[in-house]
Amino acid sequence: MKLPLTGIVPPMITPLLDRDTLDRAGLEKLIEHILAGGVSGLFILGTTGEGPSLSYRLRRELVQSVCAQVRQRVPVLVGITDTAFVESAGVARVAADAGADAVVLAPPYYLPEAQPELQEYLDHLVPELPLPLYIYNMPALTKVHFELDTIKRAMDEPRIIGLKDSSGDMNYFKQAAELVRQRPDWTLLIGPEEKLFDSLQLGGFGGVSGGANLFPKLYVGVVAAFRAGNLERARQLQQQIQRVSDSFYRIGKYSSSIIKGIKCVSNCRGICDDFMAEPFHRFREGERDLVRARLAEIESEIAALKL
Repeated sequence: MKLPLTGIVPPMITPLLDRDTLDRAGLEKLIEHILAGGVSGLFILGTTGEGPSLSYRLRRELVQSVCAQVRQRVPVLVGITDTAFVESAGVARVAADAGADAVVLAPPYYLPEAQPELQEYLDHLVPELPLPLYIYNMPALTKVHFELDTIKRAMDEPRIIGLKDSSGDMNYFKQAAELVRQRPDWTLLIGPEEKLFDSLQLGGFGGVSGGANLFPKLYVGVVAAFRAGNLERARQLQQQIQRVSDSFYRIGKYSSSIIKGIKCVSNCRGICDDFMAEPFHRFREGERDLVRARLAEIESEIAALKL
């Protein structure tokens, strides 16, 4: 894997047929659809992939299936976040055996850790990992920030190679970008796709954008236009990303609506099933009707952008 990793690394949804069965046909279609968009990698078993809600058996099956199909065409990053130390290390070993390129870790998410505890956790876990590690800052779901002092200390460990920041705090992101300059091999990626363009202006390297499951060329286009110095084009594409977010992620009143929206659109486009890992459920018929209507509009708008 070439370092630093840059561009768009979609957090792939996990196509399911029921609570413990992969939609294998859908998974194959989804992977080829995403890769055709020119992405820089795949991130599986993250938030959008419902990783913490899947059985360990299913996580292993997913990792092995994805790596076997991708065949090193792009780097595969595997989420190993768990409340149990040994399970995180175990999934990392499965990932390495399957041919993945790196693992991704957010803080254990039940009892909140203090920063010294979180640093010690990294100190203990990293030697157990057979792959390089990306840190995942997701305080909305883990209740704990990777504070900047902790990130600075983590940069002293050569096997930790980057940060995915999903805090939405652009001041934090700006300060992280300043730290990253100390390690030429370090990656800094933004989570919230609505802030992708802003993150690039602050020194970010790209995004882990959920909507790239759906329209990967759109997200890749923002990064490409920015790198080419065509800021007007990058802003235009960013506005369309906001349209995707507004159209599909805010149907219903629950935080799970983002994943439901991405899965529902994928199903409406004939890519994969939209079964959700329990306790969540797919959109009901009225919500699906709304997705279908909005999808026709969004597809027309994206086609006009000539990506």
